[in-house]
Amino acid sequence: MISFERLKNEYERNWAGLEIRAGRMAEANAVARKALNGKATYQQIERLTGVPWFFTALCHYRESNFDFDTYLGNGESLHRVTKLVPKGRGPFATFVDGAVDAFRIQNFIGANDWSIARMMFRLEAFNGFGYHAKGVNSPYLYGGSTLYGPPEARAGKFVRDHVFDSDHVDSQLGTAVILHAMMSLDSSITLDGNPQFAGRGEPEDDVASTVILMQQALNKLGANPPLAEDGISGPKTRAAVSQFQEQNGLRDTGLLDAATVAAITRATQAGGPVQAVDLSQILKRLEDLAQLLRPSAGGATLPTTVPSRTLPATNDPISLFERLFSLINRTAPVPGPVVPASPAPVEQLKQVVDLLSTLLNTGRGKPMLGQVNGALGETVGKLLDGKKTALGIGGSLLTALLSSVTASPNAGGLAGLLGTIVTAVPGISQFAMPISLALAVWGVLGKMEKWSQGTAPPPRVTT
Repeated sequence: MISFERLKNEYERNWAGLEIRAGRMAEANAVARKALNGKATYQQIERLTGVPWFFTALCHYRESNFDFDTYLGNGESLHRVTKLVPKGRGPFATFVDGAVDAFRIQNFIGANDWSIARMMFRLEAFNGFGYHAKGVNSPYLYGGSTLYGPPEARAGKFVRDHVFDSDHVDSQLGTAVILHAMMSLDSSITLDGNPQFAGRGEPEDDVASTVILMQQALNKLGANPPLAEDGISGPKTRAAVSQFQEQNGLRDTGLLDAATVAAITRATQAGGPVQAVDLSQILKRLEDLAQLLRPSAGGATLPTTVPSRTLPATNDPISLFERLFSLINRTAPVPGPVVPASPAPVEQLKQVVDLLSTLLNTGRGKPMLGQVNGALGETVGKLLDGKKTALGIGGSLLTALLSSVTASPNAGGLAGLLGTIVTAVPGISQFAMPISLALAVWGVLGKMEKWSQGTAPPPRVTT
């Protein structure tokens, strides 16, 4: 399996031993000067993304030979929607705009480690790690050095997709070679071997587990050629994603956006045994609770017990909350992506209940809205009256979407915006989901309270 930790020592060793071939030195210096000519523009991108300006220059060289009228992600024109992966990007007003988009898709924005090993890992990821399986140093990094090609090293090049020619020598200079030449011409380029914040994970590492799950799922669905399950969304993975999107009526981008992750998950589940969930049991429990809250026809007081079971008092919203949480906790889980088991959602919900219990107005008599709907007072209670259930359900759905986007912040459009939000607020689902669910439950209990008081609105007339 390809990983940075596995390749780190190799990159450091290769960098320490890198020598530009004598016959390519003049060419390397000429390319390095071209890179330095664009320094001001690359520095604008660094200010917006945190990506070192010289790293941008290296990507720009390999993707479009320093053409500022192209999209950094694949070298296509800035002025048209891209047709190569990543598809559907642009058009962009400036090179800077396109570069920021490309780095966001690559999960480079917010990265902490820009050591030489991590930069070389990221540069090679642009082109793919297929050369490692062939026992050849990637020309994308080392072309023009003694680390690639005879007589010192092995040659070889992927001349077409999935076609490797062991005798072919890539004539283009590698990015590590260009960086070496740039450093000899510009003393301001320094490589800090240590991350600024030691121990903090890198953005691409954070999404690797989701990428692995999607690679495994695509392989089960018949990806051809099979994908390496390495957690790196490289060219082959993006091509497989693009093919899946085309076959399933999704927007063809080649990117693991939230909609694509959900669709791949559903397709994988549909191809195997799916656990049946008897929702009728949940509905029956809720109906039993509703019946307990409704007054009898004669206006008699409802019993507080049923055989072998103590019921919550109808005037105790906190007990009702806890009762409904316990009902939800005993139901069978719905199949879907695995949710981290800690902290437990039910425990989080109970913490929300404890917070709500301190907000209840128990010393001023019965509020006009009832204890459930008026828990936060008349003003806020009236503001939320009739809206809590919808807000809670909507918040839960949005949180679920954000959880998917967290796994894939490289999506475009609205999903990309949400990805930026959740990247800035790690673990958002851990506190947003309990609050949304609690709000939904609060709304359900509020409706039950209105039924028990006889203040529920009449049903709408339908035609």
